[in-house]
Amino acid sequence: MSKKQITKVESVDMKGQVTKAREELFQLKLEHSMRKLKNTRSIFLKRKEIANLLTNMHMKEVTNG
Repeated sequence: MSKKQITKVESVDMKGQVTKAREELFQLKLEHSMRKLKNTRSIFLKRKEIANLLTNMHMKEVTNG
């Protein structure tokens, strides 16, 4: 596999990770609204995880430009 193909696979994998993390964030917010969530900090941490993934995706796009 060439270098461009590897970066495409990684970015697709990252997109999948972002989608999964957003779904988990939705579930956390839902649990919080129903007062079932014990650790409310997990919402903050999930949002931070999503931001890190999006930043890494953007940096790969810029560097591979």
